[in-house]
Amino acid sequence: MIQTPDIQRPPKELLEGLAHIGSATASGELSRLGIRDPHIRGPRSWTPGKSIVGPALTLQFMPKREDLYKVDEYADPEKQLHRHVLYHTQPGDIVVVDARGDMGSGVFGEMMLTYFKGRGGAGVVIDGCIRDYPHARELGLGLFLRGVTPNFHTQTNIVPFAVNVPVACGDTLVMPGDIIVADDDGVVVVPIALAPQLLAKASEHAEWEDFSRMRLAQGGDLRKYYPLSEEARAEYEAWRKTQGG
Repeated sequence: MIQTPDIQRPPKELLEGLAHIGSATASGELSRLGIRDPHIRGPRSWTPGKSIVGPALTLQFMPKREDLYKVDEYADPEKQLHRHVLYHTQPGDIVVVDARGDMGSGVFGEMMLTYFKGRGGAGVVIDGCIRDYPHARELGLGLFLRGVTPNFHTQTNIVPFAVNVPVACGDTLVMPGDIIVADDDGVVVVPIALAPQLLAKASEHAEWEDFSRMRLAQGGDLRKYYPLSEEARAEYEAWRKTQGG
C-alpha cells in the first residue's frame, strides 16, 4: 500500500470565490476553458441543500487480494490506509475516493467521519458507499456518494491502496489538491491551474445571469435576456452601475 505526502492547498480567497458559483456554472465555464467534461459521474448528494468547495485529498481503492490485505476490521487499525487520508485533513478539505463504483463496501463509517468533521473536513465524494448513514448525515458534512451499505470497508471486494495520488473517481481524473465544487447538481473537479481563470469567468457569468433572471421574472423576452444579447448589453451595463459594479 502507498502513502504519500500532504497536498498543496490553493489560496483561501480562491476557494471563497469559487464557493459562490455552483457546479453548473463551473462545469460550463470549464468546458469553455478546454476541460470538456469535468463532471464526476456516479456520486450524488445524500445531504440535499449542502454545497461544498475545497481541495481534494485523494484515496484510491484496488481489488482485494486476500494475501495482501486481511479482512479483520480492528486487528491492526494503523495498517488500514483509509484512516491515513483523514490524518492529512485541514479545515475545508474534501476527501475524494476512487472506490471503483463498488456498492458493497462502506469506505467510511460514523466514527471515521466524526473524526474528519472534528478536524474541519467539509465533505466526501465517494465513487462507492459509506455505512452508518443515519448518523453520518447528522454531522453536517457534504456527502456525495453512490449509495450506502451496512458492510465495513474491506468486507467485500476492495481495499484501500494509496493516499494523495491521482485517482479516477467516477472515471474522472482528480489530482491531489484539485478543487472540488459539489452541490445538488453534482460534483465538478476544477484543475488547480485553471481555478483563477474559472473564478474570473464565472463571476462575470453569475452577474449577468442575476440581471437576466430579474428581467425574465418580470416577463422579459427569453431571446433577448438568455443568453444576454447584444441588444440587452447596454441595459445590463446600466443596471450593473446601479449595483456598484
